[in-house]
Amino acid sequence: MVQSRETRGKNETAAAEKKVKATGKPAGGARGGITAPVTPSAELAEIVGNNELPRSQVLSKVWDYIKKHKLQDAKDGRQINADEKLAKIFGKKSVSMFEMNKHLSAHLTAKKP
Repeated sequence: MVQSRETRGKNETAAAEKKVKATGKPAGGARGGITAPVTPSAELAEIVGNNELPRSQVLSKVWDYIKKHKLQDAKDGRQINADEKLAKIFGKKSVSMFEMNKHLSAHLTAKKP
């Protein structure tokens, strides 16, 4: 029998809650990689805010900014034409969407465990 996504999610949540009660330890969860909280630099904070966010949220907010200000190149949608704020982060006027993550990583500080 195939479970729906919702049913599977409920079952996994129930199992996790049962394990927490049995062990007395808090649930671990995925808190590494793209879900780990990071602190943006002052330059990046102008776009995404000062709060700690997961990398996925940072990337989402940067893309929202790019779309809001129409910074994708009209002829080649893979190119991002930086405005004044993004130029501080990228270090140049135009980057491809594939190299954008490299430039963003330099402006993110991960919390030490």
